[in-house]
Amino acid sequence: MTSRDTGRWVIPKGWPMNGKCAHEVAAQEAMEEAGVKGSVEMETLGAYTYPKVLRDGVRVSCKVQVYPLEVTGMAKNFKEKGERTIEWVSFDEAAGRVREPELRHLFLAFKRKLTDRLSAKAAKQIPAE
Repeated sequence: MTSRDTGRWVIPKGWPMNGKCAHEVAAQEAMEEAGVKGSVEMETLGAYTYPKVLRDGVRVSCKVQVYPLEVTGMAKNFKEKGERTIEWVSFDEAAGRVREPELRHLFLAFKRKLTDRLSAKAAKQIPAE
């Protein structure tokens, strides 16, 4: 999806919330920003940093913890609908769109993790002779 202000390609993210674990915040932000519903994992994929310009013009370095979310559905209406461009693309395409090298690395590492997981699952399903 794109950011609302600069239009660059980003992932849903937000600030910490009282009473919510980081992975719960990630799931809530995915819903509010992209209309994505699903089951979020409690363990991070990793983290990346990016420079954020606050409303008063001050630049701060933000560290973002990234959590995988298995998508189970999409909401027809959500908080930021129409404020962003949302597209489903491959890991390679997503890695090519984002500016942050660390986020690019996380996309490609997650692709390898899923590929390995699927290969292991397929190997278990092959009957022994």
